Amino acid sequence: MKIAVGNDHRGYKLKLKIIEWLKNNDHEVEDFGAYGEESADYPDYAMKVARAVARGDAKRGILICGTGIGMSMAANKLPEIRAALVYLPEFAALTRKHNDANILCLGEINGDDLNLEVLEIFMKTEFEGGRHQRRVAKISGCGC
Repeated sequence: MKIAVGNDHRGYKLKLKIIEWLKNNDHEVEDFGAYGEESADYPDYAMKVARAVARGDAKRGILICGTGIGMSMAANKLPEIRAALVYLPEFAALTRKHNDANILCLGEINGDDLNLEVLEIFMKTEFEGGRHQRRVAKISGCGC
């Protein structure tokens, strides 16, 4: 699966570990930056990843900043995007099963081990559809 990845300066080191995990698990990665630890504006990278996912250039996206909050707020500006800020593994499963989240937002402050566990569950969990499809349709550009 092709995955778009982006980060700001706080998410750079974690991004490198995430890219390694994705590649080791047979995913293709497109890295939209930032490419170092110099100060970077998270909305720029959130929008690059969100546009790639919205266009279908990538199946899913991963965004990393200090808390994940800013990234999720910025990415969710596009109606085709369902970006979820996830700190707990069980929520990674639920956001895929019930919300068909297409972008995972992570906070560097959550630590590498827990973030990688969240990532693994997010990547391996499929959308359940059914009654959840109706709800996802209501948040996907319906103007509700």
